[in-house]
Amino acid sequence: MNRYLFVIDYQNDFVDGALGFPGAEKLDAAIAAKVRAYGEGWVLFTRDTHFENYLNTREGRNLPVVHCVKGTPGWEVYGDTANALAEVNAKAIDKLVFGMDVTDPATSAVLPESADEIELVGLVSNICVVSNAVVLQSKYPEATIIADAACTDSFDKSLHEKVLDVLEGFQVKVINR
Repeated sequence: MNRYLFVIDYQNDFVDGALGFPGAEKLDAAIAAKVRAYGEGWVLFTRDTHFENYLNTREGRNLPVVHCVKGTPGWEVYGDTANALAEVNAKAIDKLVFGMDVTDPATSAVLPESADEIELVGLVSNICVVSNAVVLQSKYPEATIIADAACTDSFDKSLHEKVLDVLEGFQVKVINR
């Protein structure tokens, strides 16, 4: 069975940086453990990636907090998760929007050709995790998509709970809820 783990945007700026929130750091040990359990060849991770012109973008006008600027410490993956990703030679996907662009040649070059099961962890549940669940469900329509509620969170606990319901509503299996 082709099982993949996608670590979504578990970056410094979402944990303890510009858009960080209390509790995000508590996901680190569990995410790092999952990365190591999946092992080499089965883990991919996304990095929210912006540039100096961020405030002039649609997203920047709607969320005027500069974050995840490529090459800055805030753009880097957080904590032990970063170590675990390096240990398993995880493949990186730099994404410029909430959901990864599977038509981008750089992204499609690292995505698996097929998948039976895809598990999602990371931040932020009600923005990038849900966006990537939709993208991956479209890319791999026969794959079982799983979201681990214990390894994702949001700055807004109400939206986090609602998005878990939404994920289940479009046939994503939510575990550890």
